[in-house]
Amino acid sequence: MKIMIIGASGTGKTSLGKEVAEVIGYTHLDSDDYYWKKTSPPYQEKVALTLRNDNIKKDFFKNENVVLSGCMPSWGEEWREVFDLVVFIQLEHEERIKRLLKREKERYGEKLESDEYIIQNSKGFLNWARQYDNPYFTGKTLAYHVHWLKHLQSEVLHVDGKTEFSVNVDIIVNEIRKLNT
Repeated sequence: MKIMIIGASGTGKTSLGKEVAEVIGYTHLDSDDYYWKKTSPPYQEKVALTLRNDNIKKDFFKNENVVLSGCMPSWGEEWREVFDLVVFIQLEHEERIKRLLKREKERYGEKLESDEYIIQNSKGFLNWARQYDNPYFTGKTLAYHVHWLKHLQSEVLHVDGKTEFSVNVDIIVNEIRKLNT
């Protein structure tokens, strides 16, 4: 079974994906691990689309059961047809931005106040993330996700990011089990 968990940055899709995969014994993959080159600091250089697709497909298709967290609508049309279930997690804007600010502080520590490169990259990322609910922004937005979801071949499950984490895990695991019967 192939599961995807998508949503805006800061909704908790990676944490949810890891936990669901662990609970049901599936392999967890995160699209960020394929999208970004391994750099220090992280998230500085993108991997070319063809190479990232080749890399993720190797891991995705060698495993029978996968939970993939991340946003991949722009990675190619073939991704619309490979999932048995897509989980769309949403979270209100203010809470999402609070989570992102906390994550940036945890990720970069004191460099977030002293390293001009880190400061500018973080500000740029947060400004980009704030545009998710803006229907006129060209990039990953709520409207973009909703449009993509309408064209999937799979079941789509909507979950609320403010619901207790363990409850969302149970909801998703139960849906997977239901689809497996």
